[in-house]
Amino acid sequence: MTNNSMIQRLFTNDPMGRAVLGLVLALGIIFPLCNVLAPEGSFFHISTFTMTLLGKMLCFAILALALDLVWGYCGILSLGHGAFFALGGYAMGMYLMRQIGDRGVYGNPELPDFMVFLNWDALPWYWMGFDNFGFALLMVVLAPGLLAFVFGWLAFRSRVTGVYFSIITQALTFALMQMFFMNKFGFGGNNGLTDFKDILGFDIQSDATRSVLVFLAAVVLCIAYFVCRFIVSSKLGNVLVSIRDSESRMRFLGYRVEHYKLLVFTFSAVIAGIAGAIYVPLVGAANPSEFSPINSIGIVIWVALGGRGTLYGAIIGALVISYAKSFFTTSFPDLWLYILGGLFVVTTMYLPTGIAGKIEEYRERKNARSQTEFEAALNASTSEVNS
Repeated sequence: MTNNSMIQRLFTNDPMGRAVLGLVLALGIIFPLCNVLAPEGSFFHISTFTMTLLGKMLCFAILALALDLVWGYCGILSLGHGAFFALGGYAMGMYLMRQIGDRGVYGNPELPDFMVFLNWDALPWYWMGFDNFGFALLMVVLAPGLLAFVFGWLAFRSRVTGVYFSIITQALTFALMQMFFMNKFGFGGNNGLTDFKDILGFDIQSDATRSVLVFLAAVVLCIAYFVCRFIVSSKLGNVLVSIRDSESRMRFLGYRVEHYKLLVFTFSAVIAGIAGAIYVPLVGAANPSEFSPINSIGIVIWVALGGRGTLYGAIIGALVISYAKSFFTTSFPDLWLYILGGLFVVTTMYLPTGIAGKIEEYRERKNARSQTEFEAALNASTSEVNS
């Protein structure tokens, strides 16, 4: 297949994906414009809270997309993707902390406030370089990517699969959460990294900066989707699906299965880290609670509800559940966990293919009905001509 035919297939055989991304991009443009240009009190004004909520939802959609790539197409159920998301966020948070300089509470130009409070004498070596934005971006990619590569190499070469792999990924994110909660490791302890002032010289609290971040989240989501779509539509994608369906047969055919799994697992972690890097300046904090195993389980629920193995379904699931969480935790805070558990049960029992699966079933029935009506009309016209 030529490159042109591959690109044509990528754009023409995914109408629902194009529709979802079109909506995402439209919201990523309209919400910031309505926040910045429309005056408060106007019908068209979008509040900063609502716009920031959209940005957070878009970051979660990128994270869900990353998990769907490995789970939906390669059969790797990771319960630790929240760790990669948090690592990317911390990498960006460390850059933002270095930008505070002497504007902190203690006025120390080198050490963040929490280090001064804990009587640290010097900046730890692993904080060096984070005063440079380019270095921070590099670490946003390298930190989760390198962790995923080392962890995946050890796990896949040992042929750890299925529920055992899921358990050790959950143990990984739990261990990281415990580490980042400790003050002695130099990541802010319980409070994490907070009190950011600016990013690239722009006030991080201003509506204009938040608008750019929301638009950036929408653009990155679209780019990540097209890259993932390109992967699953290529020969590599066919190999990944074959590994998901019959790993032992692919080994018998001579494929180095662990190499393919390691590649897609590492790439997925990088996507998750990028999502975390956009998320942290939006919410204004990098907190160790982002490593919580319950967050990684929540990502699985997003993908399951939206539709595993569809990519656009993962985006839908993340947006739907993220909005539902915001609504119910505000209006009915005591009910949210029960609602989330109920959603998981209902999805498992009645929506095994998720929302995207139901959409595809409806489209197939509609196309079949249209084809039947067309054939009936064609037969009727042929009969009239013969008579």
